[in-house]
Amino acid sequence: MAAEDGDGEGVRVLQNLRGKICEAKNLVPYSGPNKMRDCFCTINLDQEEVFRTQVVEKSLSPFFGEEFYFEIPRTFQCLSFYIYDKSVLQRDLRIGKVAIKKEDLCKYTSKETWFLLQPVDSNSEVQGKVHLELKLNELITDNGSVCQQLVVHIKECHGLPLVNGQNCDPYATVSLMGPSRNDQKKTKVKKKTSNPQFNETFYFEVTRSSSYTKKSQFQVEEEDIEKLEVRIDLWNNGNLVQDVFLGEIKVPVKVLGNDSFQAWYLLQPRENGNKPSKTDDLGSLRLNVCYTEDYVLPSEYYVSLRNLLLKSPDVEPVSASAAYILGEVCRDKYDAVLPLVRLLLHHHKIVPFVTAVAELDLKDTQEVNTIFRGNTLATRCLDEMMKIVGKHYLKVTLKPVLDEICESPKPCEIDPIKLKEGDNVEVHKENLRYYVDKVFNTIVQSSISCPTLMCDVFYSLRHLAAKRFPNDPHVQYSAVSSFVFLRFFAVAVVSPHTFHLRPHHPDAQTSRTLTLISKTIQTLGSWGSLSKSKLSSFKETFMCEFFKTFQEEKFTEAVQKFLDEVSSTESKEPSGMSEPVHLKEGEMYKRAQGRTRIGKKNFKKRWFCLTSRELTYHKQRDKEPIYNIPIKNILTVEKLEESAFNRKNMFQVIYGEKPLYIQANNCVEASEWIEALCRVSRCNQRRLSVYHPSAFLNGNWLCCKATTENTKGCTPCTAGVPADIQIEIDGDRETERIYSLFAINMPKLQKMEEACGSIAVYQGPQKELDDYSNFTIEDSVATFQTLEQIIAIVEKLNEPHEKYRKKRSSSAKYGSEENPIVGKVS
Repeated sequence: MAAEDGDGEGVRVLQNLRGKICEAKNLVPYSGPNKMRDCFCTINLDQEEVFRTQVVEKSLSPFFGEEFYFEIPRTFQCLSFYIYDKSVLQRDLRIGKVAIKKEDLCKYTSKETWFLLQPVDSNSEVQGKVHLELKLNELITDNGSVCQQLVVHIKECHGLPLVNGQNCDPYATVSLMGPSRNDQKKTKVKKKTSNPQFNETFYFEVTRSSSYTKKSQFQVEEEDIEKLEVRIDLWNNGNLVQDVFLGEIKVPVKVLGNDSFQAWYLLQPRENGNKPSKTDDLGSLRLNVCYTEDYVLPSEYYVSLRNLLLKSPDVEPVSASAAYILGEVCRDKYDAVLPLVRLLLHHHKIVPFVTAVAELDLKDTQEVNTIFRGNTLATRCLDEMMKIVGKHYLKVTLKPVLDEICESPKPCEIDPIKLKEGDNVEVHKENLRYYVDKVFNTIVQSSISCPTLMCDVFYSLRHLAAKRFPNDPHVQYSAVSSFVFLRFFAVAVVSPHTFHLRPHHPDAQTSRTLTLISKTIQTLGSWGSLSKSKLSSFKETFMCEFFKTFQEEKFTEAVQKFLDEVSSTESKEPSGMSEPVHLKEGEMYKRAQGRTRIGKKNFKKRWFCLTSRELTYHKQRDKEPIYNIPIKNILTVEKLEESAFNRKNMFQVIYGEKPLYIQANNCVEASEWIEALCRVSRCNQRRLSVYHPSAFLNGNWLCCKATTENTKGCTPCTAGVPADIQIEIDGDRETERIYSLFAINMPKLQKMEEACGSIAVYQGPQKELDDYSNFTIEDSVATFQTLEQIIAIVEKLNEPHEKYRKKRSSSAKYGSEENPIVGKVS
């Protein structure tokens, strides 16, 4: 490890959120005869919506089943989930919410929880902070009496919420409150901004009691001052409609001494805004939420841990390796698998490691038909690797046919119990057969696009399986098909939203169609499944009857040919490079190019589509592009200052003389688009090193005041060095995540160390078996040595982390912009 002392320089604080919006139940019905609701759920960082599910129609217990994962690019106080009732003519109705404070998120990490929905009270829906300066001045009035004057300087606010999707028109009221007084003053209204600069000063007289006697230094009696407080209320000016409350703060006057007191405060709900009102049960929402915040140190700090992890494929036995031990001590293997796979991918070690742990799995496999069917470290690692490496492969293979199924669904129900009156089962069978044929043919003809990494792993699995079961000629195929069909294609078909092939979980009817297709595909893909004996794999008679229509030799041959091709070590074309790879799409606003007038009309809603070749925008989805920018022409992609057009979440694509200004719908979406565009254009040779962070308006650049439009940029570009376009992995971040997992599970590491010592002394577990029977310890001496290294490295890494935490807490003074005051000052 380098000699740097961990003083905080170069430390990156990275936040991410993943989880699943599962379902709601027992929502409040309509009062009329039609009691059902059309519901959707949103995720909000404070008051900013960053994710929305699809609408589930006519249900009071809607199943959403939508997973989410995103980086959080800013600070926040509260994570909220809102259940809405969709309205066609009016504004969507908020039924209820689940609000979790940032500091409480750790209580719910990686476990599904039912939350009771709370009422949505506009007085409690606040976000943002305000900068104040307060001072008490001694004054002698005209009649000679002495009083105190309270000076309130309201400077600015940051991060006020959008109102109806637009920047608000904020103003503040400033009040001095007491048992017998309520003096109120008001600032000017600031137009279209979430960060208003008020810079207004207000004066209030604080009178003295008659018992006052002159002293050399004026002091306020305790009992008088106790009851006075300054209250600041933020409002959005509604013009013709009612003003909207944005938050308040209260500061007791007693905290003020002779010096001025200035600080940042987080806006709070109204005092009664969060108190539960006496309402009927609004229902509940089942969520799985995992929030992580990592302090990523400079790369040199991770050398020892990284090297120990990367040696894992070569350790014998592999169960004594650091990577395998990580999977053993984590309660949820997924927590370990995600950073581990990404780190091993980044350093080209994934194939040997998966091969080693798969061989360990096969030692415990007694039956051929159970090969790679469990949720072991090997299968989890391979699942995650296929999800990362095979993302583009799925898009070029399955996305077109899944789009057709989801956007123009044909009825495919063939279960006699679920058929409705008037349904023609033969037509449904024809529709289902058409879809299955299309999906199957697409898959078996796609081997040329299968990523080389996946082919290398399949090659290893095939030979390991043949070696473990030498008398079974089919096992080499079932080892591969259990992954590529059962755990890759079949899962992507039934859950296309999980693999980013569709924006949302499909509706109930389409989901049922995809389930029937997936069942057929995974059975077709299972080597030998076309024999009559394998028809018993279907529990339902109607599926057996449907599958009989596929009992032709051509299906068997097609599957075998495909499995042979994807488990070959022959070189292939890089995945999807012959056709442009679809990377991202969505609706955003663009500023009209070549115009000089400023205003709302200057921004138009457009559908944007990014591929590996070009960025295009369209009037509507599925329409011909209005404009396209070849990726090779992009010079840089950067954020745009909000002050340029008084709009949040803006960024610019610079590709020629004039930049393209785009407004995303929220901070997460803006961050994802910038990252995707930077990643795909990062290897361009003519990339800029400097740019203008604001716009050229009315004859000058707002950022540097230069008067020539083609003036060189005034700010260094933020994009890094060229990187791998298809798989960009932050190795230091993944190593930091693994360090965090080891640190959290230190008691288990120590217990495992004790277990190794016990086994070494007694030649096997003699007593207290339950303490370590869940650990896989093949070689107690080798495992003990690795555990000693892990514990020593983690303890050494604890030191710079602790130094950084202390520096961070001490450097961000309470009341500073980075660490604003929450609630009343005492």
